[in-house]
Amino acid sequence: MTTTDPAPPETHVPPPARPPVPPPPRWAVRAAHVAAWSTVPSGVWRLAFVLGVPVGVMEREEFLASFPDSSPLLALAYVLLLGAVAEAASYLTLGLVRPWGEVVPRWVPLLGGRPVNAGLAVLAASLGALTVTVLWWVLFFGGLLVAESPDPGISAGEVVFVAAYAPLLLWGPLLAVVTWSYRHRHRGA
Repeated sequence: MTTTDPAPPETHVPPPARPPVPPPPRWAVRAAHVAAWSTVPSGVWRLAFVLGVPVGVMEREEFLASFPDSSPLLALAYVLLLGAVAEAASYLTLGLVRPWGEVVPRWVPLLGGRPVNAGLAVLAASLGALTVTVLWWVLFFGGLLVAESPDPGISAGEVVFVAAYAPLLLWGPLLAVVTWSYRHRHRGA
């Protein structure tokens, strides 16, 4: 009499887990926070400008008159949107040193709970660092070089403007070093 052994039950072997990623160094966390906060002063300046607070460099009415069709709502919305986009983009720097830079938060539709593709994150952050570095350095120093200076003095409005926009010069380089740290930590993973 021959007996056949029943087929062994199929066992589901889970895919190998990703190796743990080391925590970010303290300097990278600090740099990410400074990068995220670097857009706040210019955002406050823009908000003051929209609210009609004299900011010294350009008066609100002069700006509105220079906008196409003198559309004040469109012009003010543009200024606020520019600030909101800069704030949101700089906040993404924190993802390079936070858990949501490793795994997409569960509340995000369709992607929640999935691991972040480190290569795409590094590519996007590198392009962002290059873009904001070139953009702000060219705009800032280019604007200073071509600005008309009828008198040798500096007005209080110019000091406020430079103080509000100078931190943007840190954003790109800090994003670049935080991106390097993120890439370095994920290289082994």
